[in-house]
This record gives sequence, C-alpha cells and structure tokens, in this order.
Amino acid sequence: MDNLNTNPNQDNLQDDNNLNNENQRDNFPGNHIQPRISPIAAAFIGLFGGFFLYQLVGGLLTLAVFGFDLKNAPVQSVRLMTMAGQILFILLPALVFAKWFYEDVTDIIRFKLPRWEEILLFTLGIVILTPMLQYYLSIQNYFINQWALHSTFISSIKLSLDKLNDMVEKTYGNLLTVHTISGGILVIIVVAIVPAICEEVMFRGFIQRSFEFKLKPFWAAIITAIFFGIYHFNPYGLLPLIGLGFYFGYAAYMSNSIAVPMSLHFFNNFTAVVFYFIFGQDDSLNSTIDKNFDLNSSILILISLMFLFGVVIFLINKYYAKAKSA
Repeated sequence: MDNLNTNPNQDNLQDDNNLNNENQRDNFPGNHIQPRISPIAAAFIGLFGGFFLYQLVGGLLTLAVFGFDLKNAPVQSVRLMTMAGQILFILLPALVFAKWFYEDVTDIIRFKLPRWEEILLFTLGIVILTPMLQYYLSIQNYFINQWALHSTFISSIKLSLDKLNDMVEKTYGNLLTVHTISGGILVIIVVAIVPAICEEVMFRGFIQRSFEFKLKPFWAAIITAIFFGIYHFNPYGLLPLIGLGFYFGYAAYMSNSIAVPMSLHFFNNFTAVVFYFIFGQDDSLNSTIDKNFDLNSSILILISLMFLFGVVIFLINKYYAKAKSA
C-alpha cells in the first residue's frame, strides 16, 4: 500500500522547495545551454584556432602584403592590417565558434550591461594592479640580471629572451611611433580599443566561458590567463600578463558581463600607449634596470600595493555577496 501524506503543509513546503530549486537553476548562467561538443574541446579549439588564424595566417598575409622588410613598410597600412587581423582572426572566430558550439552567443560571450558600481570597483583594482605588476616586473628583472651574472646557463637563456624581446620591442615601437594627432588616434584604436574588444570576446568570452562548464571558475580563469600571457609573446612580461589576464577573468566571472574586462583591458592598454607617447618606451618590454633602482624600497612598495589590491578584492566580493542576498 502506498504511504499517504496527511499533512497538507508538508506538501506546500515541498512545492516551495521545488520551486526554489527551479528558480536557482534558471538563474544559473548557461544552465539552459546544451553544448554540441565537449566545452573543454571547444575551449581548446578557440585557443589553437585563434592562435593559428591570427599568428600564422595573419602573419603570412602580412608578409604577403608587405614582404619581409616590415621595418620599412608603410606604418599606417601595418596598423590597419593589425586591426583587421584582430577582427577577422580573433573576434569573428569567437562569435562563430560560440554560435556553432552553443547557439546562445549572448550568454556564452556574456553580453550584458554592468552596473556603474561594478565598473568603478574593478577599475579601482586595475589602477592598483598595474603599478603593482610593474614593480613586480622590476624586481623580477633585477634578479634575472643578477642570476645571469653568476650563471652561464641563466645568461644563455637571458640572451635568447633578449633577442625575442628586442624583436617584440621593435615591432611594438614601430606601431606606436606617431607624428600627428590622427596617427595617435589610430594607434589608440588599434592598440587599446580593438584588442580590448576582440581579445576579451575570445578569451574571457568564448574560451573561459567554455572552461567554466566543466571546471571551477578559478581554474577556468587561470588556464585562460596562462594562454593569454603566452599569446602575447612577451618573455619578460609573461607572469604580469598572466596576472592581468586572471584579473580580467575574475572580473568577467563576477560581473557576468564582458563589458567589464573590456573596459579594464582598454584602460590598461590606453595607459601603456600614453606612457609610450610621453616617455618613448614601455618598461614591460625589456629587462633593463634603472640605475636608481632600489630593491628594498621596491619590495616594500610592492607589498603595500598588494595589500591595497587585497582590500579592493575584499570590497568586490562583499559587493557581490550583498547583491546576491538582496
């Protein structure tokens, strides 16, 4: 004989629990999406597909148009080619992959307008994080130089890194060198605006979002950040770039809006461009140490900035905890 429930309040309570569980599932981003392939496979298709298309296909097209003497190629044309490559080989594949593998492009890429408080909080974080990573870079390069002086093996590695770094620095320097206001505006578009849109849609949108289907948010963000750092071919700035990418991933996950990491990415690149316009160099591209460099004071400043950054992260987490409980 079936058991009979003689308590009507228990039925109502059970119905309420079921309704709450359904609401929780409905509010979980991406719960309604049925991937056509493994999300991990989709993420790596994005990683290697984007890398192949932009770095190899885009590079070959650049060589086909300008030849091997890129140094003497028309700089405005190179800038336009760079911008076109980002759009055609990074942004477009990310959108196509999202449509093919998930159907819901809006959810996967996180197309959602954030609140102004979110932008403000995360921008405060990047204002602290940028100099913090720069001080870390100075300390890192100081120790690399010291180790190279006492180790033939480290010195040989440093020599190889310096050659790669010089190539990146020359390419970057040619791209940023301007003599007119219109040229400066184009540089800002090519170096700050377009990468902020294209790279974030691919990395924090399609790739990290794909990893999040199977991995914990931390691992999804850190794996994406590692490939983000490698993608930029900056040997001395690899770890800072990974840290920057992880912060972008953290912002994307917490806000569930691609607009937040886009704005952070733009802010970071824009300040680097302005710094180059004013001082004629970008310290993140080389391993040289200023003759006035003081290790102890740099470490102290780094620790102070890390503390301030930790406070900002605490405030961000508190903000979202309060928003969820509201």
